[in-house]
Amino acid sequence: MTLRARLGWGLFLIVLVLVIPLLISLRSLQQLYRTSRVLRDREFAASLLLGSFRERTDDTRRAEDALLFIHDENSATRMQRQIDGLVAFTDSLERYNLDFSATRIRASLDTLRAASRDEYEAAAAERSAAAELISARRTRPAIAAVDSALGASATTLRNRTRQAVSDATAATLNAERLVTAALIVALVLAFIIAIRLTTFISTPVRKLEEGMHAVAEGDLSRDLGLSPQRGDEFGRLAASYRSMVTRLSELERLRAEFVGVASHELKTPINVMLGYLELLQEGIYGEISGKQGEILQTITKQANTLTRLVKRLLDISRFEASGGKIDARRVDLQKLLTTLESSFSVLAAQREISFSVNHGDGLPGTVLWDEDRINEVLGNLIANAFKFTPRRGNVAITAVPQAGGVSITVEDSGAGISADQLPHIFDKFYQADNQAQAATKGTGLGLAIAKEIVEAHGGAIAVESRVGEGTTFVVTLPAEPPLEKRRPERVTGHKGAA
Repeated sequence: MTLRARLGWGLFLIVLVLVIPLLISLRSLQQLYRTSRVLRDREFAASLLLGSFRERTDDTRRAEDALLFIHDENSATRMQRQIDGLVAFTDSLERYNLDFSATRIRASLDTLRAASRDEYEAAAAERSAAAELISARRTRPAIAAVDSALGASATTLRNRTRQAVSDATAATLNAERLVTAALIVALVLAFIIAIRLTTFISTPVRKLEEGMHAVAEGDLSRDLGLSPQRGDEFGRLAASYRSMVTRLSELERLRAEFVGVASHELKTPINVMLGYLELLQEGIYGEISGKQGEILQTITKQANTLTRLVKRLLDISRFEASGGKIDARRVDLQKLLTTLESSFSVLAAQREISFSVNHGDGLPGTVLWDEDRINEVLGNLIANAFKFTPRRGNVAITAVPQAGGVSITVEDSGAGISADQLPHIFDKFYQADNQAQAATKGTGLGLAIAKEIVEAHGGAIAVESRVGEGTTFVVTLPAEPPLEKRRPERVTGHKGAA
């Protein structure tokens, strides 16, 4: 599946899981809306109708009073109209299922209709006692029966309304809990999907970034950890990266081989030139003048510089051709430092430079290093320190234990290096602009070789410098280099074993 398709599906799933709580909320709102409509169209309407029924019943009671005391034709007509209205209300209330006894109310209304007619006839005939007796025994009990039925219906309506409201409240709370739970689950799922998408994209991107950084640093052996058989864009990028690294490795091999061959081929004509220059200076081919002697000295000096450059090129090409591997053997650290001290003491005395080697407490007795290579590194750093330090200056070497290894500092009080040039001094053929203060000119390869040797041991080399104050190199080396950087053991005794 391509990256675009994965992103599309991932976004679709995130939208889907977030839409589910919304649909649940809409469903709950629809249910609440239906409950509200039922309350409005049934319970609330029935309550209004019951209120109107009670008002009509009260009007009927007042009409019966008028019938009893006024007993004219209008009061009789009004009474009959009120009874007809109560019959209509009875028919309307019967639709609301209120445990409403319509038959009993109709019977009461029939009794009321007949009683009101008899009461009117008795009152109209001036038989007041008979009219009052009909009112007390027939008319008013019929009205009271209607009131009683209405009260029972009102009680039923209140109970039903209370239950409906309670059910609606419970349904709302349940819906709220359901929506909350669904939202939490949706957010968790969306977060998990987002994390998976981010991981799916960021992990290969990080590996590609690390691989390209390694290539930029010159490490062409870095494996991305991404399969070129992946069916997405990262698989194609991994295949392109592998092809690029393969071609760069081949180009680097050809370059190193070319430098090695060219350097080796240059040694013979340079040695021939130096031989003939020596013969000329010795006068084998005749006497030379003073001016010619100066010219021969200049040529000899430049030829020696070219010899050192060729030697450096051969050295670095051999090291790179071996894949940066080292011949690690047991080295007596104290002996190594003592040898360095004795080797440069004569040079220090000749140049009137204060030279010291400080052995820190707790240094390991032996370390697993390539002694020749480390000698080359430290020798180059010390030689540079002497080269840039004027007479009556200071050069100091300090070795102290480090976590799992050793830190060696080479410090001088020489010319120093400007801050803008410090990042480049480990580049091949780079030379700082302090060469005017140097006792001898360099080739610009020593520090580049030193850095590769230190890193092959699994260590690091750093530098600090101030112009006019001096330079400090710090070499940090583990007691044992990485296994992948070691050459196969040769069957020989351990060099410098304690």
